[in-house]
Amino acid sequence: MKSPAKLAARLASQWQNPDLRENRLLDENEWPIRLSIGRPSAGAVARDWAGLMDHVRAWRAVRCGKIQWEQSTYRATGAPVEIPISWEISSMEEWIRAAANRAVAAEHAVLDEIVKASLPIFHSFFIRQRSVWRNKPIEEVILAARISAILEPGYANGRPLRLLSLEGIDSKFFERNEALITRLLDLRFDGEAGRQGLEVFLGAWQEFDHWLLVADLDGAILPFKQQRVRSKELASAAIEARYVLLVENEKCLHLLPCIIPGAIAVLGSGNSLEWLSAPWVQSSHVGYWGDVDTWGLTLLAFARSRVPHLDPMLMTLEIFETHSFAHAVLEPVPARPTPPELLTIPEQELYNHLLGCKRGRLEQEFLLATTVAEAIEEWIRDT
Repeated sequence: MKSPAKLAARLASQWQNPDLRENRLLDENEWPIRLSIGRPSAGAVARDWAGLMDHVRAWRAVRCGKIQWEQSTYRATGAPVEIPISWEISSMEEWIRAAANRAVAAEHAVLDEIVKASLPIFHSFFIRQRSVWRNKPIEEVILAARISAILEPGYANGRPLRLLSLEGIDSKFFERNEALITRLLDLRFDGEAGRQGLEVFLGAWQEFDHWLLVADLDGAILPFKQQRVRSKELASAAIEARYVLLVENEKCLHLLPCIIPGAIAVLGSGNSLEWLSAPWVQSSHVGYWGDVDTWGLTLLAFARSRVPHLDPMLMTLEIFETHSFAHAVLEPVPARPTPPELLTIPEQELYNHLLGCKRGRLEQEFLLATTVAEAIEEWIRDT
């Protein structure tokens, strides 16, 4: 037989299980839950009648949940005795009261406030990852959730994060909560904030340099074939390149032609594009090649805001339709529900087309090297 205290301890320990915690908080079908109390054996009743009566009195004193009673007859009692058989808990609130644990009750109270004040897409994260809010003021966590519901790619538009005026935050808010905000934005935007870095993702002026991969496609423009360079160093450099090719993903370096006279390639810049204001870049022919998905087109628009004369390549409806059957995949979270303003009309039409596709993402690395080379050769001929 299990006492109320023993089953209360079990309920308290179940709070530590993230799967149980999530299911019971988010799924109404999880309720009710039933815990077996157990029946005493005839021998136990004969040996300790007083103990059985104490057990029955303890369960009659329970005021939380519903106790199932059953009449049982034992040779030692001579008359039927009502025995508690099971304990039914019908709601989250009953679970917390039945657990009778101050720490569990306190955590549930905080978590309940956070969940009520945040987007549904954040709920599972907060429920499972208690470490992200346990040692923070609840007001700070709720504010981070509210701000993460507002932020969009490029939101900062070149301003430092500390100068963003949102919900009355102070200048140190992003510094204190960068990791939490990044993880929340990852839930909304399919991991893009974490992949790019928060400042790059939001298009903020960067306190610290973003590292870019620079490749000399000419072979004689730079003193290195390829090297990682800080974005501020690129901005202050004086590189004599006739062509600058921006490539969204570093992993596509192997698809570029080995030799392109007069050209360098800069890979993996994301929204880190302040260096494009450098005179040597503005006086060059600038090409842009990214993924054919809403994120790639959003980054294209962001790059165009820095270099209005840039030429996109391999980012057309024709390219998408040619390769989509074999290589297009699901884009779990689009960059935004409408096309960015700086896209051309055909690019906006492509953006809307991708939004309507079940598999609306064509990643760069799935194109053939010959297709990439032909597009770059055509770009150079046209310029």
